[in-house]
Amino acid sequence: MKNWGLIAIGVLFGLIGAGAVLIASSPPRGAPIELLPAPMPVPILVHVSGAVEEPGVVNLPPNSRVQDAIAAAGGITEDANVENLNLAAQLDDGSQVVVPAVSRAASPADTGSAPASTEQPQGESVAQIVNINTASQTELETLPGVGPVTAQKIIAYRQENGAFSTIEEIQKVSGIGPATFEKMKHLLSVEP
Repeated sequence: MKNWGLIAIGVLFGLIGAGAVLIASSPPRGAPIELLPAPMPVPILVHVSGAVEEPGVVNLPPNSRVQDAIAAAGGITEDANVENLNLAAQLDDGSQVVVPAVSRAASPADTGSAPASTEQPQGESVAQIVNINTASQTELETLPGVGPVTAQKIIAYRQENGAFSTIEEIQKVSGIGPATFEKMKHLLSVEP
């Protein structure tokens, strides 16, 4: 019986020793994981032009709407026409918002002379003088030979090079050559 007791004690010490060796030889546990704060959303850049107080590129938070871009550009001017503009449209990075202006024909008080006739021939429209330094895209598109692409080029040229000093300078815009200039020169102005 003594042998059985010694064997049991030997087995017990063997198990304890094996457990100690197993614990000592196990690989070390990894370092604790450090959680970083959630990333800040990257702002989007939107180009706002047309009938706004401060046209240019504005920084907006993601998921911004057209109305947010207009507010960031100082709001609309008194001649803005937002009737056909979707103010709730969501914007993406690199979007452009063009706020059109209300077109109005020059009145006799504006030109300092009386109208030649109050009747307008059927099928003809009253031509408006367009100030190429302040005109919106919509206003520029009323010029002969100017479509949406050329109107954008005029606005881009104006933003990169500053105001036109003469009406002839518009010929520096790609797409407006001497023939196109001849068709529109009587409708152009650079005066404030």
